[in-house]
Amino acid sequence: MVDAIIKGGQRLKGEVSAPPSKSYTHRTLIAALLSNGVSQISNPLFAEDTQATLRAITAFGAEADLQDGLWRIQGAGSIETPLAPIDCGESGSTLRFILPVSALASGSSVFSLGRSLARRPLMPLLQSLRQLGVESTSRLDNETPLVEIRGGGIKGGEVTIVGDVTSQFISGLLFGCSKAETDTEIFITTPLESKNYVKMTIEVLSKHGVRVFACDEMTRLKIPSSQGYEACNHDIPGDFSSAAFLLAAAAVTSSKLKVKNLNCHTAQGDERILSILEEAGSRIETTDDCVEVEGRGLCAIKVDAEDTPDLVPVCAPLACYSEGISKIYNAKRLRYKESDRLTLLQGELNRMGGRIMIDEDGLVIEGPCKMQGAKINPHGDHRIAMACAVAALAADGETVIQNCECVSKSYPRFFEDLRLLGADVVVCR
Repeated sequence: MVDAIIKGGQRLKGEVSAPPSKSYTHRTLIAALLSNGVSQISNPLFAEDTQATLRAITAFGAEADLQDGLWRIQGAGSIETPLAPIDCGESGSTLRFILPVSALASGSSVFSLGRSLARRPLMPLLQSLRQLGVESTSRLDNETPLVEIRGGGIKGGEVTIVGDVTSQFISGLLFGCSKAETDTEIFITTPLESKNYVKMTIEVLSKHGVRVFACDEMTRLKIPSSQGYEACNHDIPGDFSSAAFLLAAAAVTSSKLKVKNLNCHTAQGDERILSILEEAGSRIETTDDCVEVEGRGLCAIKVDAEDTPDLVPVCAPLACYSEGISKIYNAKRLRYKESDRLTLLQGELNRMGGRIMIDEDGLVIEGPCKMQGAKINPHGDHRIAMACAVAALAADGETVIQNCECVSKSYPRFFEDLRLLGADVVVCR
């Protein structure tokens, strides 16, 4: 067990680089697996989740040459049947993206899941695959959660899928159905949330020469069959989802800092953190690859989380330090992430002095709150750990975040980067 001890009440300053995008790294790895030839991925994210995707693509026949800052992926062309179960760890992206792809193998593929991942929604994707002629079995409620996909190809045709559980279902179908036997038409039966993540998938597919046709409302997508993937080189942009915690740290501590490696022209919906911080009263300046934030007196915010659920954890401590009543809504899906994030944010931040209530679809936060150091249990959720670290930076006294190593899921250097910005952080066993 590793703990992070954070002393509050200090200003931050300086500059750091945002970690590479986890979302883009996952998608480029899957596309590289399906491509003929070698794809190069510059500035990839090496974290627990992306390591799970690396394990998956090599099990299906890709060859990976991993140099520091540059990965070369030799595509499999034809998907091989894995020789052993594939360990997906706790990565929802890995599992949901690779399940449809595994149906392209000739034999069966078995996936082992971490305990938290096994509790996250999966059945809608398996039911949609069944509509496409792909059979599966799952054991998600025992000591060793497993999913088995019986290969032999994807028939294609019409398929329905819900859009308000996770957009990862739709992205997974786009990867797999691009190689179906006949054209596939996906009908999304409930409002699609996190649309930008599906657009990101379509963007990556397009770079590999794969066509997807989507209606303006993103309620219907058509994927031509039997498409070939061309090898492609990618330069992974910085991750706004992770950088949001650094930017919010400046806001709550009334500090001024720069975060480099942030491109405001990508398909990342979590770039919206910039407008949220401006709404709260911070000053934001952007260049082609850098964001500078200066925290000033904070006021209440209203955040629609429909398309940016990963910003909810960082917005909660921001609201605790803001004057007035803040509301975060359209956030019901956060109950089915790595944890029940709404309940954990309320419990752990209220332990520090927050005044957070849960309503029918989100959080209501009455600020400003007098935040005090406390002992925090993030329950293995990387975003809860980082959210509480942000709150700790401006709190009175000392905060201990237990099991802080969970940040390795998405941002292994998080506490190191806080120290580079001047935070008093000690990580110890």
